[in-house]
Amino acid sequence: MGEYILAIDQGTTSSRAIVFDRQQKIAGVGQMEFKQHFPKSGWVEHDPEEIWQTVLLTVKEAIGKAGISASEIAAIGITNQRETVVVWERETGEPIHNAIVWQDRRTAPFCDKLKKKGLEKTFAKKTGLLLDPYFSGTKLNWLLANVKGAQARAAKGELCFGTIDTFLIWRLTGGKSFATDATNASRTLLYNIADNAWDDELLDILRVPRAMLPEVKDCAADFGVADAALFGAAIPILGVAGDQQAATIGQACFKPGMLKSTYGTGCFALLNTGNDIVRSKNRLLTTIAYRLNGETTYALEGSIFVAGAAVQWLRDGLKVIKAAPDTGTLAESADPSQDVYLVPAFTGLGAPHWDPDARGAIFGMTRNTGPAEFARAALEAVCYQTRDLLEAMHKDWRNGGKDTVLRVDGGMVASDWTMQRLSDLLDAPVDRPVILETTALGVAWLAGSRAGIWPTQEEFAKSWARDRRFEPKMDEATRKGKLKGWRSAVKRTLIAA
Repeated sequence: MGEYILAIDQGTTSSRAIVFDRQQKIAGVGQMEFKQHFPKSGWVEHDPEEIWQTVLLTVKEAIGKAGISASEIAAIGITNQRETVVVWERETGEPIHNAIVWQDRRTAPFCDKLKKKGLEKTFAKKTGLLLDPYFSGTKLNWLLANVKGAQARAAKGELCFGTIDTFLIWRLTGGKSFATDATNASRTLLYNIADNAWDDELLDILRVPRAMLPEVKDCAADFGVADAALFGAAIPILGVAGDQQAATIGQACFKPGMLKSTYGTGCFALLNTGNDIVRSKNRLLTTIAYRLNGETTYALEGSIFVAGAAVQWLRDGLKVIKAAPDTGTLAESADPSQDVYLVPAFTGLGAPHWDPDARGAIFGMTRNTGPAEFARAALEAVCYQTRDLLEAMHKDWRNGGKDTVLRVDGGMVASDWTMQRLSDLLDAPVDRPVILETTALGVAWLAGSRAGIWPTQEEFAKSWARDRRFEPKMDEATRKGKLKGWRSAVKRTLIAA
């Protein structure tokens, strides 16, 4: 058996591959961005073929940089952008349309129609999710209704549906394996998280034939074998999890009450609730954190659509920075007397508001407002939104207490300024780990432990190491004033208010 684990991390803007050694150290990395398609306002698509090619190239790059051969890899783990939908032909493996991305809002009118029929309670009870364009099910419904002949072909079993993990598994195994894991299934609006099964009533409402659905497995399971022709050796695929659940595992948040937040394109906070399916009264999501050995662990999740994307907007849209790392330095130089608020509702607002029609707005500008104030407002917006999520979580699940330490990961956490401001506005400690690649690490652990070459869950949790803890330094009066201003800005932005 090989000594290495390959993690494929297929994200919203790039594909990455990371080779880990037996000591969980990174041996090689490959990364490649791919094109974002915006055919209409609010629509976001990816070319599945381009995603597939970037995965192949980054895997080869990572293996090459690690200086190993594919035969030295014991297993593959796959983590992916969740809720993004692909439909392909069962016979040829060819997609029938571009992938519809999780950020896409085209199904908002259909979601409203379902809500008016009183169906949101049905979906919430069974899936833990809300009726929002964010999730996979309504995107799949759109594809079946709008691609010529798709509905009839799906009913005949000619088409396959999958989130990105399923599409990659299919391609890697040459169509021999058609599977997903419980975390990705739980984000589709089609999966009953209590029964751990596809739900016939929901399938009927969304007109999705059961014949096009993959088999749902544990997060650490046999997902097939990658074809030897791809990388030079046959490699078993033994771990799969959606990116946010993989990060939860990578942060070793295995105990109820543990909390992590990932700051990438969006921001996603997950609170482990153990065996409890906590029904949110504050418009959070109830989701599967992971399923191991047939036992399901649940979580409360808050989803923020725009986090790092706000920094990309500063760089690519406004062009006030040249590189993302410049934002923290620029924010630090902002005028402290100006309270400028950015509500980054570029694609609507996520939890706890769930307003798909809200759009971005800036409040508090003066004649002296400039790039520094914009940079600070963009970074603070992420902190304020995280605060909103934590408050909702504490209201929903009092077992979580109010002394939770937040474990953070993602590209934005490299900024000391941002993490200090996050701690200040949360009034809570923020822990940044030594290994920031927690998403890839989490799915690598799933594959590595299944392969028998990585430590047990308990030993893996003990190996988690903190790089730095940020403690709140802001005085209470300043914090209250800033939070009051933020809530006012959000209220004026909401369309559904």
